[in-house]
Amino acid sequence: MQNNAAIPEEIDQHIDVAVLHAGNRFAFRERLRKDPLFLTGCIIVALSLFLAAFGPAIAPYDATAATPEISEPPPALADWPQLLLGTIRGTNETPPHWLGTDASGLDIYSRLIAAPRTDITIALAGALLSLALGTLIGLATGYYRNWMTEIVMRVSDVLQAFPVFITAMLLVTLSGRSVVNIVIALALVYTPIFVRLTRAEVMSQSARGYVEAARAAGNRPLMIALKHILPNSMVPALVQTSVTIGFAIILTAGLSFVGAGVRPPTPEWGLMISQGASQLILGEWWSSVFPGVAMTITVFGYAAIARAFEEWFR
Repeated sequence: MQNNAAIPEEIDQHIDVAVLHAGNRFAFRERLRKDPLFLTGCIIVALSLFLAAFGPAIAPYDATAATPEISEPPPALADWPQLLLGTIRGTNETPPHWLGTDASGLDIYSRLIAAPRTDITIALAGALLSLALGTLIGLATGYYRNWMTEIVMRVSDVLQAFPVFITAMLLVTLSGRSVVNIVIALALVYTPIFVRLTRAEVMSQSARGYVEAARAAGNRPLMIALKHILPNSMVPALVQTSVTIGFAIILTAGLSFVGAGVRPPTPEWGLMISQGASQLILGEWWSSVFPGVAMTITVFGYAAIARAFEEWFR
């Protein structure tokens, strides 16, 4: 009799989960339809992730190898239809330099679409690592409030008081200009943000009735923190993650611009802007303008998604 009574309840739970997932998919489609800014952000982010995965493979030239053409400007707009038709038919002797070449003969277009593998990878890794560290530290400092957690919060406040760019540049300079060190530097400078967001939410959730019910049911404090409080405290941190990815892209480019980021000739937007900045006075604007536009559009995409998520969860 007990087994027979449990079956309908289990079926009802599965139905409730299915209805919840269907409702979430419907809400997501509705937001895509009603919010063109969110749709634009999703397209930009999807394109950036696609280029991070396949950009170097689909580039017409090797992004790190020079070509015979030095400082060649982009082709005139009137020549684009003929060049495009030749590309489709395969009649061009060599692939066109759609965005010109820089002072070293590197194809700007190839480097532009290959750069997301560096920029997006570093930004995603740094943001996700800071999310993981920040939420765990924020959970511990918000749930276990004692003198040790207060010391952790004061250290976090000190780290957050320093300018982000100066701190990251100092960390990379001391540890070395490698991708791993840049990711670690980004994670360290952004972790305090997630710590403070998660801690505030954990302190709010700890006073809720379901936490008292979990204690009364005999759950251990660690299980209550991980199983009940943490999942309900993740929304602010998840919303912040999209913003942090955009900031991390800018910070990665800034480090490369001042010579503290990735090493040349790695395709990276900040490095391309830095190398092309000296040519602006000579009228060779394409070397730095195109990577700057690409970085701006990408950061805008992640910011648009963050705005939509904030309104959604609010």
